[in-house]
Parts: sequence; C-alpha cells; structure tokens
Amino acid sequence: MRFMRSLVLVLLTGFTVSVVQAGVPADKAIFSTKPAMNGDQRWRVGYFEGGEYVDYQKILIETIKGLMQLGWIEKVEIPDQEGEQTDQLWHWLQNGIHSDYIEFVNDAHYSAHWNEGVRGQMVEKIINRLNRKGDIDLMIAMGTSAGKAFSNDRHHTPTMVLSATDPLSAGIIKSVEDSGYDHIHAAVDPNRHERQVRVFHDIVNFKKLGIAYEDTDNGRSYAALPVIERLSHERGFAIVSCHTQSDISDITIAEVSVADCFRTLAPKVDAIYVTAQGGVNGHSIAQLVKISNENRVPTFSQSGSDEVKKGFLLSLSQAGFRYIGEFHASTFAKVFNGALPNQLTQFFEEPPRMAVNLKTAEIVGFNPPLLLLGAADEVYRNIPSE
Repeated sequence: MRFMRSLVLVLLTGFTVSVVQAGVPADKAIFSTKPAMNGDQRWRVGYFEGGEYVDYQKILIETIKGLMQLGWIEKVEIPDQEGEQTDQLWHWLQNGIHSDYIEFVNDAHYSAHWNEGVRGQMVEKIINRLNRKGDIDLMIAMGTSAGKAFSNDRHHTPTMVLSATDPLSAGIIKSVEDSGYDHIHAAVDPNRHERQVRVFHDIVNFKKLGIAYEDTDNGRSYAALPVIERLSHERGFAIVSCHTQSDISDITIAEVSVADCFRTLAPKVDAIYVTAQGGVNGHSIAQLVKISNENRVPTFSQSGSDEVKKGFLLSLSQAGFRYIGEFHASTFAKVFNGALPNQLTQFFEEPPRMAVNLKTAEIVGFNPPLLLLGAADEVYRNIPSE
C-alpha cells in the first residue's frame, strides 16, 4: 500500500511540485525563444567537460534537437555516434548542420579527459580566452566538474551548466532560485534523487542498500549521498558503501573499481543504487548487470532508462533526455534574446514515468506489481548481452 501511495504521488508530480516548489519562481521576465542574430553575426558557442561520460553526448544531442525544434538550426538527422565522446559530435556540427543563428566554434571544444593537471591548465586557458579574446558568446559547462570550474566571477560569459548531478550540493549554484552569478545557469531538480530512492525502497523494501561511489566531494555529490543518508534514517535502512575511482584519465581503472565494488556489495546487500560515475558506462554495464543478477540483487539506475535497457532492473524514465534537452534549448534561446542566465528559472523536473527490465526481474526473482507495469512507459524484455 505504501508503494502504491508513493508511486501515485510521483506520477502526479505536477501536483506535488506545485506544493513542494511553490516558492520557486518562473523566469523573472518574459523572453522570446524566436531565432535572432547577434547583430550581423551568429552566436558563437563553446564547450568544456572535465572528461567523457555517456550522458554528456546524449544531452548535447537532445539540446541540439531542441534548438532545431525552435528554429535556430535547420532540422536534419543527427547521425549515430561511435563511442561516448562529444568531440566527434562537435566536429560534425561544423559541416553537418546549417544555422543562420548559431555557430558551434570549431576550436572551442575542450575536454580534460579526467586529468586534473590538464583540467586546471585548460580552465585557465579558456577563462583567458573568454576575458581577452571575447569570441565566445555562450559557454556550455558539461557536468559537475566543469560547472564548478566556471561558476565564479573570474569571467562573465553566459555559461550553461548541463548534466550536473546535484549542482546545489556541489556548490555550483547558491539556490534553486539564484545561481549566485548573473552569468551562470544550472538546471536543477532538487528532489530527483529523493524520488528515486523513495520509489526504489517502496518497491523493493530493502534493509541494506549498496552504493559504490568515489569518496571525494564530487563523487559524494554524484551519488546524492546526503539525500540517501537522510532517507536511511527516516526509513530505517542501512547504507553499505564501497569506494571507487571515477574522475580519472584511465577509464579502465574506473570500470574495474566499480566491478570490484559490485562483487563486494552484492553478497551483503538487498539492493544496489547504481550511481552516475566514470566507471559506469556502455562498456562496463553488461558486467555490472551480470554480477548483480547472479547474486539476485535488484538494481536501480540513477542515470535513467537507457541503463535499464542494458539490464539494470529499474529507473525513472527520462525519455532519452528529450525533455531536458528542450529545457536547455529554450534557455539558450532566451539568453540569445537578451536574458541574463540568472533571470531564467533553473528548476526542471521531467515528467516522471518508470522504466523496468522484465528479464532482469525474472532473474532476480522480482515480481513487478501491476501498478508499476501500468506506470512504466519503458518496458524492456531482454538483456542485450544475452
């Protein structure tokens, strides 16, 4: 019964948000999203990421699609991408699209490849470019690491922080209502991870929840650890932690560290909350699914339904990042039409629906309630590796 109440409340999020987030304002002024030139030139866009992560490419693609829907870019089919990097996609944007309004600047794509030494030098180089050359009109800071590097007053170029797991706890923004800087904007859903863990607990009723994460400020932020710790006290379940490596240049080491943690956690816990990190990616998920399924441990993907498609048991559906891409595109368009980033609402909550993998459910011995199946708009019946 508690599961039914919780799931119904999640699905009626339009009502719950209006209550819980009643103090969150809409945009502080009305701005157009119609295409407009930057004088007689195109708006020039740059990009920085701390390193590669599977969600970054997907969110960038959906943002581009959103700009196409708004008329800023002529509609064209975006080709399937090899791997999870954004540099090839950025290169395609030079010749694969036509826009009278936006230019994705050829030499303004930066990735530090999770190398801290490189990251520091690269950030200095970019900030110097923004301040001295002034040839970038809008900067995309992709991910928590990038957001933290550019959310400051060392520059004043409009900067959109995308795909930061929790920009509030990471210190990227001051609050949902106020980023703290006129030129900074970060999309934030302050209740997303709480919704996930509540629904997971209601469905599985675990007593011991396993979490693998990097034991750093960023790693604990990615994992939404403060939220989970609060819910563990409220609901009476124990947290079993295992520490990984995430934001490092050698992705193989990150992948091995997560797999080792899954092997350590699986015999000890009732469920695993699969957190966003470098070692959880398209290359490693099959192994992580195999480990958890062999131990009959239910899993919940923090990242979203694409990982359920690959074999994790549950998540809240994200419709392929379509909605967040449309939100980012609208924000970009308003900035190009004169808005300061901090004049625009940062609050975003996707229409929540469930994603479930029935093959994994069969393997781990989980019988999905009918209400769960009715609430799922993404139901997968196999595991790709099988």
